[in-house]
Amino acid sequence: MIIFSKLKYKNFLSTGDSFTQIDLNKSASTLVVGQNGAGKSTMLDALSFALFGKAHRSVSKGQLVNSVNNKNCVVEVEFTALGSEYKVVRGIKPTKFEIWRDEKVINQDSHSKEYQKVLEQNILKLNHKSFHQIIVLGSSSFVPFMQLPANHRREVIEDLLDINVFSKMNVVLKEKFSVIKEKVRANQSDLENLEYKIRTQTKYVESLEKNKRDNRNEKLNEITTLESEIEGVRSIMAPVDGDSLHVLKTEQDSCNSLMIQIKQYDKTFNSKLKELDKEKKFYEDNSSCPTCEQGIETTFKEKKISEAETKHEHFTDARSKASEELGKLTGRMVGVVEETRKLQDMIAEQDRKQVEIGQLQKQITTIQQYLAKQDETTTDIAEERKTLSAQNDDREILRDIKGDLAESVAYSMVITELLKDTGIKTKIVKEYLPVINQLVNKYLQVLDFFVSFNLDEQFKETIRSRHRDAFSYDSFSEGEKQRIDLALLFTWRQIAKMKNSVATNLLILDETFDSSLDVEGIDNLTSILDTLDGDTNTYVISHKGELLDGKFEDKIEFIKKGNFSTVHDA
Repeated sequence: MIIFSKLKYKNFLSTGDSFTQIDLNKSASTLVVGQNGAGKSTMLDALSFALFGKAHRSVSKGQLVNSVNNKNCVVEVEFTALGSEYKVVRGIKPTKFEIWRDEKVINQDSHSKEYQKVLEQNILKLNHKSFHQIIVLGSSSFVPFMQLPANHRREVIEDLLDINVFSKMNVVLKEKFSVIKEKVRANQSDLENLEYKIRTQTKYVESLEKNKRDNRNEKLNEITTLESEIEGVRSIMAPVDGDSLHVLKTEQDSCNSLMIQIKQYDKTFNSKLKELDKEKKFYEDNSSCPTCEQGIETTFKEKKISEAETKHEHFTDARSKASEELGKLTGRMVGVVEETRKLQDMIAEQDRKQVEIGQLQKQITTIQQYLAKQDETTTDIAEERKTLSAQNDDREILRDIKGDLAESVAYSMVITELLKDTGIKTKIVKEYLPVINQLVNKYLQVLDFFVSFNLDEQFKETIRSRHRDAFSYDSFSEGEKQRIDLALLFTWRQIAKMKNSVATNLLILDETFDSSLDVEGIDNLTSILDTLDGDTNTYVISHKGELLDGKFEDKIEFIKKGNFSTVHDA
């Protein structure tokens, strides 16, 4: 329960530079009087500004500063809550917002909006709307519960029943759910991107392996083809005996030497034949010696001619044999030369084939070296396989995350359903609606307004009387509406006390007695105030003090002197 104890303010609206102080916990009931404009409702605006940063009435923040002094506008309110003493200080020109707990300022590192949330949610357990429904009932800028839209009605009752925590949880959950959905989207995006990378990497690795495999097979086939070519070349190579060429050369040299010798013999034989022919002709043509003129005997002459013919025949025969032998040698020489040429051609062809084989073998060596280097590049493929493996591992991690996120989504959806207005809050409201309706009808009867009032789960009213069918709040007169508003006010305070949620000692009725209540209504309302427990401090703001004198324990009066209003105990 919040026990408000003191309110003080200066340079606030019509108040001057000296603090106006009101003891909020002094009397069970206090009548606040004064002429119009004297500053009676200022205390309500000051309290609202201190707690929520805005006036009770429709006054802008800039207009709250006293127009004469135009600075040092300060409002302070002291109260007890949660077992601690609190003081809230709020000012304009200069701006000030402080929350004191047990004479120490609560950390102000956070933004002012967050600081206000700390005050409303963690300390007061009360927002501005609930403030108007539980603490204040007034005619000025006041919107009664029955004139609030359904969502605002819900907020008031949720505050009363202390179930607005579910709404806060729902907000937090929505934010969390939004984060989860973003994570789901990011996870799906990451998974799709990774799947694409895996497909690309798989194709790349397969391509590398296929290219290497195909290239290797191609090169091996090239080696096989080259080896076949080498075998083919070797198969057509005739065996060549190196000694044969030497033999043929030797034989050729021998034939050549003999032919030279025979030719020399032939030349000698020819010379001898010429000499013999000359000698024969000499003896045939001469009977005496031409030199000494000595006669040549016929017998000697015939003998010499016969000897010359015999020798001529012998040399002719020898020359013929030599010529025959030369022919044989020449034929043999031609054969040897041809054999030598053929053998040399075979050797040359063999050399060419060997060169060809060498070139083919060189090609094989080059291919083998290429394959060896290709084997060295296997490491590169292995690295690409490692990359692919790492990507697959990452995919499994993302899939696990996806599964966890799916569980979180399912869980969040279940909790969201529970935290909806139609969920757990509705069940709690259902439990309290009969009590609320019972209390409202109780207070309506005390106020001599005999109708049957009922709020449903959508916080829509149904009001029935003995003479009329069901009708709405708006169909009543102003006096009847005020009785409903009062009944609701006391109901909310009773529910708050039952729940110990936003229960407070302070009750302020701003010109409630001055509006549509008749004398009987005033008496009935006064009787209700008399029944309130001893923890309640009621302030009745009115300019009809003469009608209310003697009905309250205490009385204070606001008086305006010059430009400033002051407060006095009456």
